[in-house]
Amino acid sequence: MPSNRSPETTDDSRQAAPGAASPAIVLNPLRLADPLRWLLLGWRDFVRAPGIGLFYGACFMVMGWALLEVYAHAPAYTMALSAGFLLMGPFLCLGLYRVSQRLENGDKPDFGDSLLAWDTRTGQLAIFGFVLLVLEMLWGRATLVLFAVSFDGMPDFKGSLLALLEPENLPFVAAWVAVGAVFAALIYAVSVVSIPMILHRQTDAVTAGLTSLRLVLTQTGVMVWWALLITGLVGVALLPWFAGLLLVGPVIGHASWHAYRSAVAD
Repeated sequence: MPSNRSPETTDDSRQAAPGAASPAIVLNPLRLADPLRWLLLGWRDFVRAPGIGLFYGACFMVMGWALLEVYAHAPAYTMALSAGFLLMGPFLCLGLYRVSQRLENGDKPDFGDSLLAWDTRTGQLAIFGFVLLVLEMLWGRATLVLFAVSFDGMPDFKGSLLALLEPENLPFVAAWVAVGAVFAALIYAVSVVSIPMILHRQTDAVTAGLTSLRLVLTQTGVMVWWALLITGLVGVALLPWFAGLLLVGPVIGHASWHAYRSAVAD
């Protein structure tokens, strides 16, 4: 008899029977070459559905322009709100994950389906989003505290970002980078594969976050290399008025789906 399961429900997303022990989530061994392969697969998915990818890339670019507008009026808050890229990025990529999932299943991606990708796992995604929101708020608060203890009032950096690199501001920059690195590493560790995992499997937010953290802790070299690739590509994409995010954003989103599928066994 034909199966009535929806396309997004696969054999590895079935829940265990009541009272049965949940099967352990197995992580596949990764190689240093894998992140480059994920990027190639991400580019392939983008080329196969360019219209959808460009829409999400445009969303990333508009977020960058919004930060520039905030910088023009409240530069201190720009640094705090920039952490929102790490918060909003994975959730904007939900639609890209759904596109890659459809392509993997041999289906044709649909723009409306990508926009509503969150609808099938609303509760768990909301829980995970709340955790990321708390981390982002703590990061923003830490940034504002650094401003308060480093300067006599909020300094005016409207003229140029180069003002931050003046000798008297270097201790603040070093402290800000250190604090940001801690929060960025924590957010990356718990979210690198957790959101596509929640979308793909009947997995709760805690299990997904812990699986992502376990992946980073057990295969640190590969995952740090993946983080450096993402950071470098996004950094380059920011230079021409965020226009590079039109391509880099969706390619990294698709590649993140393939990172999850490569790292977490069926």
